[in-house]
Amino acid sequence: MSSRRMTTIAGSLVTASFSAVLILSTAAGADEGPGSSKGGKAVDEAPAGVKLITLLPEQISVDNSSEKTDLTATVKNEGTKESGKIQLLVVGFDGLTVNNVQGCSSIAESDLPEGSNSGFACPIDNLAAGKSKSYAVDATFDLGKTGKICLPVQTGDGKKTFWQQGPVPFGTTNPSPNAPATPLLLGTDNQPVGPGGDKELPKTGPARDLLPMGAGGAALLTAGAAGMWWSTRRQES
Repeated sequence: MSSRRMTTIAGSLVTASFSAVLILSTAAGADEGPGSSKGGKAVDEAPAGVKLITLLPEQISVDNSSEKTDLTATVKNEGTKESGKIQLLVVGFDGLTVNNVQGCSSIAESDLPEGSNSGFACPIDNLAAGKSKSYAVDATFDLGKTGKICLPVQTGDGKKTFWQQGPVPFGTTNPSPNAPATPLLLGTDNQPVGPGGDKELPKTGPARDLLPMGAGGAALLTAGAAGMWWSTRRQES
């Protein structure tokens, strides 16, 4: 953990929200519907008059052949004063991999939180009161696995996390392996589909929340466990 320069935050895992409305070029680009802050929670206290949240689409759609999907990530200032410098992080877990976020920079593998597979940082110089900023997110979703996404909103230097949505799952309890695309709902655990369209038994209980011993010299909690989360930080030496 020290090599990643991260700080864990005890408590409930929180979720950031994304706005909807993205015109997609493939069948994976179904109408996202309204944005939702489901699973989101304030963490560190924001400056007076600043209230930051995120929005995720209620529904996305995954192309069953390419596994591609698209969605929109939105950060909004619902307060009465401007935010100052902040950053939005977009992080993928398990079967959901974030391939690109328009206008944002990839997070180095060494700086990713435990259990995540990809992430991007989106710096914002200032977000005025009542304003929002949206980002187009390109991702892939392995329908043979569960998949989660997380959206922390931090200070520009990353030392504080004002809001965090997730890691929150996208998924379906009714897989459709023979259809062109599979719709996934926000806040729903995915019921994976095995090779040939056979459904796998859903994994439940503590066993699914632990990585094998030996990773980094210890058993690590995955993002799906209710417990620790992170706030990326590069400490000044």
